[in-house]
Amino acid sequence: MRRVRYEVSGGPEVLFTEEAPVPEPGPGELLVRNEAVGVTLPAVRKVREGAEPVPLSGEVAGTVAAVGEGVTGFAVGDRVTGLCFSHAYADLALIHHAMASAIPDRATSVEAVALVRSGLVARGAYEAGRPRPHDAVLVTAAASAVGTLTLQYAKAGGASRVVAAISSADKAEFVRALGADEVVLYGDESWGDPVDIVIDGVGGELLGPAVRALAPGGRLVAFSSGGGTIDAHELLVRSASVIGFQMAAIARGKPEVYARWLDELWELHRDRTLRPRVFVEIPLAEAARAHEIIEARRNLGKVVLIPRD
Repeated sequence: MRRVRYEVSGGPEVLFTEEAPVPEPGPGELLVRNEAVGVTLPAVRKVREGAEPVPLSGEVAGTVAAVGEGVTGFAVGDRVTGLCFSHAYADLALIHHAMASAIPDRATSVEAVALVRSGLVARGAYEAGRPRPHDAVLVTAAASAVGTLTLQYAKAGGASRVVAAISSADKAEFVRALGADEVVLYGDESWGDPVDIVIDGVGGELLGPAVRALAPGGRLVAFSSGGGTIDAHELLVRSASVIGFQMAAIARGKPEVYARWLDELWELHRDRTLRPRVFVEIPLAEAARAHEIIEARRNLGKVVLIPRD
């Protein structure tokens, strides 16, 4: 089978495709023949910034090719999606059955990788902000896969005002079509009237303006892998709080919540309350192009790798 990996940290150019043996599923694992692989910002950042090479992780979707010992609820031939932590960029990938979910007949594999992980992160980050009726919400990275779904969750949740923060003006029409009432650029001197909740998927230098955008008693939810520093004085003068959110903590520590959110996610997709956006589908062997798009912040929605020839 083919897989994509890298041997030294750097930009997209360090990625290469190689032939590799088909992995054997261990206890609790599914071997999935990939039909779609979602490219995530954390994976892109690890290639450039990581201290040493690691397997490229990401969402995968396809058909179960083999099951490991102790797997329940799944069988060969089932259509599934899930998060792969070891060599996701491949023709076949291993996922733990606890992280897998069935794909409804009405959905494609590409839709599944655009919806499930990003939708669960969007739902979790929004809930972590303790939204109240008529709160104003600002979403950074609003044109990203998670950002687009967070905008839609905020609108469906009854936010009085939804603000999309984006990197460039050419994305404004796109985020407005998803429900943004206002649009601001990262470099704007002000992000407009204060908001009750900021959902931040960027981190780094944006944490300063994100905190300053909060109204008194506001909440900043940080789920990005970008890190950064927050000025405690800015929190003090606003009586604001910062909340960290990681989806893996829900999946491992609250499996019943994870399962409920997953069911609700597919229901919202069926009702078209949530509409995942796919920016581009790229052949697996051209994974470097996918990373280039995300690094340049050109994507409007999800970037998906397609393993088929």
